Amino acid sequence: MNPDTEQPRPPLPPFTLESAIQKVRMAEDAWNSRDPARVALAYSVQSQWRNRSEFLVGL
Repeated sequence: MNPDTEQPRPPLPPFTLESAIQKVRMAEDAWNSRDPARVALAYSVQSQWRNRSEFLVGL
């Protein structure tokens, strides 16, 4: 996926307390679903992952 064509996913910054809580709960719900396709939707191509000593960037 091209990062320039990626669609923004609400709620978007600047966050209020309520929208920040909503964003966190949406991410938690995706992770708890254990559905890789759903979890992947919560992250952008520019996301940086850290797994102990490994850092992964992008796809």
